[in-house]
Amino acid sequence: MTKRTTGATRRGSSKGRGEGARGPGKGKGRARTDRKRNAPPAELASILDALLERNARDPVLLDLRDISDATDWFVIASGDSDTHVRAIADNVVERAKRHGVRPAGVEGKGSGTWVLLDFIDIVVHIFLPRVREFYRLEELWGDAPATPVVDGAPGTT
Repeated sequence: MTKRTTGATRRGSSKGRGEGARGPGKGKGRARTDRKRNAPPAELASILDALLERNARDPVLLDLRDISDATDWFVIASGDSDTHVRAIADNVVERAKRHGVRPAGVEGKGSGTWVLLDFIDIVVHIFLPRVREFYRLEELWGDAPATPVVDGAPGTT
């Protein structure tokens, strides 16, 4: 009789070789070898424009391509009130839809203190200032190059 094991220890598992148990690009994870290093996705510019169109405060772009397999970009911004945070989030979703992109997930819109818009390669965080200060995502992801957003485009620091 053979002992039943989990996928991580099952014979033939590719754990430790940089691939999921089902092979490269299969299962929950995705292959990350097809990234265009010098070309952010087209919808990123639309998302940044949408933030500024609704007067988002202190938007910052974090490039996570070299440090995370979960996503490529974090966009972090603040709104002045829960209503302002929701309005920014609604505008980002609407502009993305015009470009044929829908979020895979939307979290926190009901409370309006921290709204997360998950576009898979881009995750947008819109906070109330006190909540942004509490979680300090820019510091948590301090290894990621951070670029302030100016006039709809990443600026220079």
